[in-house]
Amino acid sequence: MTNDLIKAVRPYAEAHSDRNGIAPTAVPGLTAIRATMPSALQYAISRPLVALVLQGSKRVTMGNRTFDFGAGESLLITADVPTVSQITRANVNQPYLSLVLELDPAVIEHLAAEMRASPAARSTPVSVEPTESEVADAALRLVRLLDRPSALPVLQAQLVREMHYWLLAGQHGSAIRRLGVAESHAQRISRAVALIRSEFAEPLKVERLADVAGMSPSAFHEHFRSITSLTPLQFQKQLRLIEARRMMLSEGATVSGAAYAVGYESVSQFTREYGRMFGSPPARDMKAAKDRILAAA
Repeated sequence: MTNDLIKAVRPYAEAHSDRNGIAPTAVPGLTAIRATMPSALQYAISRPLVALVLQGSKRVTMGNRTFDFGAGESLLITADVPTVSQITRANVNQPYLSLVLELDPAVIEHLAAEMRASPAARSTPVSVEPTESEVADAALRLVRLLDRPSALPVLQAQLVREMHYWLLAGQHGSAIRRLGVAESHAQRISRAVALIRSEFAEPLKVERLADVAGMSPSAFHEHFRSITSLTPLQFQKQLRLIEARRMMLSEGATVSGAAYAVGYESVSQFTREYGRMFGSPPARDMKAAKDRILAAA
């Protein structure tokens, strides 16, 4: 099944990936990833997702935990948590390939109710398990549907739902079910996270976030940190820095332009915080990134 999935994903990724190796699809939340060489460290605050690795290998670090995984395994992220990742094995003949699906809490809620299964009392927000054959089979049929644009509107929803079903029925199931518990702490915090994501360049008002989550400010702080591993302010800061780095890399923004665009009032403060997060100040980091791009070309 993995070989069939590689045969389906590889040509699509080669035809549609951008210079960062990301190939969006017509199915909302479904993305193919391709890389022909090991990558530099990549920083992100990921939405809940599952990533099926088809070829090559990757390393993901969250906090003090590191996960090394490769072909035939799936990475599950069940909360908006900061991660540092790196593709560790890839080359031109055997590029790193993965298929990423963002998890839909509404679909999970409906399926979990039908399956009458209870979520785990406690689970880590990041885990790695072997990819089950049923998940790979549903993913294969979903990818093949990309070549049938007339069929996409009719069939994509049921295939996405089927893929969620097999994930819920498999080894990742108990952790995923937590996303579908109506008005759970995870769902409430996710509403606040969505607001921070949409307004990350604006001043942060914790009282407003707590109100969106339906919690008192003290309870909000406690549950936000428990679920995301960050305080709301740290979460916003990392989002700002990640977006600023993307703007400088992808859009050619200047250091000061990126700093002001993401909400900083002081370029010097932006430079200090950028260096603490990414290991070097913006100008030096950009030069190193551009040198890597030239070397790859």
